[in-house]
Amino acid sequence: MQLIRYQPWGAFDLVDRFLAAQNPHAAGEAAQWAPAVDIKEEAERFVIHADVPGVDPQHIEISMEDGVLTLSGERKAEVRTEQDGWKRTERQTGRFLRRFTLPEGTDAENISAHGSHGVLEISIPKLAKVQPRKISVKVS
Repeated sequence: MQLIRYQPWGAFDLVDRFLAAQNPHAAGEAAQWAPAVDIKEEAERFVIHADVPGVDPQHIEISMEDGVLTLSGERKAEVRTEQDGWKRTERQTGRFLRRFTLPEGTDAENISAHGSHGVLEISIPKLAKVQPRKISVKVS
């Protein structure tokens, strides 16, 4: 039996694959790694937490275009030699890129982001739902 992990936001990752298929050469050059993310839906907003330890906030860019939120940036590589005592280096460096298709009903104009302790939090507010209105019929 094969277990399949439930991923309600799986469509977010489809955008990455679609854009890479459109121009695989550019996608390969654009990113050397992708930060891990957690995505949560709350009553009033969606929240994305992205792990970006060691990335200077000035090297992070968040943009929104045509319903696609793009998170990109760069973790600079440090020059390390065996003489400095380094035996192993596993942390990825270079450009990173993640793209997410936002669900209907999001307020793209009021997206905000802040970082703390290597975690970037992106807050995507939901638009207020229009409540049905009862219209009375007047008799003349």
